[in-house]
Amino acid sequence: MLPSSEHPPSGAGRVVVIGGGIAGLAAAHRLATSGVRVTLLEATDQLGGKLLTGEIAGAPVDLGAESVLARRPEAVALARAVGLGDRLQAPATTAASVWTRDALRPMPRGHVMGVPGSPEALSGLLSAEGIARIGRERELPPAELGDDVAVGGFVAERLGREVVDRLVEPLLGGVYAGDAYRISMRAAVPALFDAARAAGGSLLEGVREVQRRAAERQETGPVFMGLDGGIGTLPPAVADAVRAAGGEILTGTPVRGLARGTDGWRIRTDERELTADAVVLATPAWSACALLADAAPAASAELAGVEYASMALVTFAFRSGDTEALPAGSGFLVPPVDGRTIKASTFSARKWGWVAERAPGLFLLRTSVGRHGEEEQLDREDEDLVAASLKDLAEATGLTARPVATEVTRWIGGLPQYPVGHLGRVARIRDAVAALPGLRICGAAYDGVGIPACVGSGQRAADEIIATAPLVQGTVRDGRE
Repeated sequence: MLPSSEHPPSGAGRVVVIGGGIAGLAAAHRLATSGVRVTLLEATDQLGGKLLTGEIAGAPVDLGAESVLARRPEAVALARAVGLGDRLQAPATTAASVWTRDALRPMPRGHVMGVPGSPEALSGLLSAEGIARIGRERELPPAELGDDVAVGGFVAERLGREVVDRLVEPLLGGVYAGDAYRISMRAAVPALFDAARAAGGSLLEGVREVQRRAAERQETGPVFMGLDGGIGTLPPAVADAVRAAGGEILTGTPVRGLARGTDGWRIRTDERELTADAVVLATPAWSACALLADAAPAASAELAGVEYASMALVTFAFRSGDTEALPAGSGFLVPPVDGRTIKASTFSARKWGWVAERAPGLFLLRTSVGRHGEEEQLDREDEDLVAASLKDLAEATGLTARPVATEVTRWIGGLPQYPVGHLGRVARIRDAVAALPGLRICGAAYDGVGIPACVGSGQRAADEIIATAPLVQGTVRDGRE
């Protein structure tokens, strides 16, 4: 631990990572295992951000993110790198439903984020008129997507609002807790955006092209993966690996100031001032905005415009014998248009084998509440959120049992929003930051909100620091501090 204002010895490049979410931890891990002297500063007492484990009725459970997209490699590779490879676990079932028009209806196959490749894929979920409207896309003239377009508006224009309201909206809401009519298609569904643009705006042709490319890649294996014990066990494992590689991690250490000086970067906390040759800023946009106000005012101004959505997870433990009413499958999504309180429910004991094994005699499930523009939901008391969730669960599934235990977890400002033009904003932020030597940014606000995207964002920032900071290069090349 360095005393106040002490600079690392000549030739021993030092990097400070600000922010201990999974992006910051991934950056610190990449730096430390590359031979770089790294210090990570986290404002709270908890590493991992929205990757958090807890307990309910004595059983372990994820209280934040519960799985990673396995078809994108960064998160799974990081888990293996820090010794969790033998705990990776595919879902026991992925058969989900949509609770809409007063019934649970099977989630259709053959779609890309809810956009179908054929009308038949949505039979039973949409009305007869809604299905017929999809088929009429072939009669529409070509459409120009331009640089970007809102997912909801474009899909409604081409295939009708029912597709958006009953399927695209709940699926996108599960990822971003946002509004499909504001979310950028280019940022949220880039493969479909590119395919549809190449097909003259045809979404049906675009979906089929995305599916054709996926078939050519012959992707096998599970789409998603979890960890025995919870995805929330990943951050402490990464932190342990950072320390084992010589890195330093300080929690409960909020950064109050960041400035560029003649001898590198100065990072001010409540108790000390550190100096570093390079900085990786892995904080939410509002924090990065404040820290960059003096050093990079243009980037700070852009970061000020990044909006966030808040949500809550309500976790329940029921006695196993009281849950016979629950349908088969991993849970269900709820379209906002149906006016329910919950937007989804996950039957954790069905979805994850480790949950059932570690909670004998119990059935664990959870609901999610709130999205962008519905912040008032988060102002409700815990008891109200529990009661509203139980009411919706009863109406959707027939479950009327009382839970053994409940846990409400609020994620205030948990998910950054990706409206139309988001990627342009990110490019402007990166251009402004790149003008400052030895500074990079990473995290959910930029390249994707999923765990693999955040891990990749942190690793990219670390790689760019290693490639551009002279003292860091010396450290890696010489293999010494």
